[in-house]
Amino acid sequence: MKVHWTDTAQHHLDAIYHFIAQDSPAYAKRMVDRLTRRSQQIGEFPFSGRSVPEYEMKQIREVIEGPYRIIYYIKPDQIDVLAVLHGAQDVSL
Repeated sequence: MKVHWTDTAQHHLDAIYHFIAQDSPAYAKRMVDRLTRRSQQIGEFPFSGRSVPEYEMKQIREVIEGPYRIIYYIKPDQIDVLAVLHGAQDVSL
């Protein structure tokens, strides 16, 4: 299934990159690559992620990559990545 990264999720990736790049641009690139590669799993196995505890909708799910939560919404024709948040952040989509 096609995976679409929303503008918000792309902004989150940019912010993650810039934050980590202050200490290590190479590690920042690797982390963003790891996060974006998870979209392959999401596309192949949409329900492999767990339900997001803060929301009671089976279509809103998440996968964990390192300290980050990749939150996505399963539609009939595509998957929208809604957010990429650090595990310590509050979820307010």
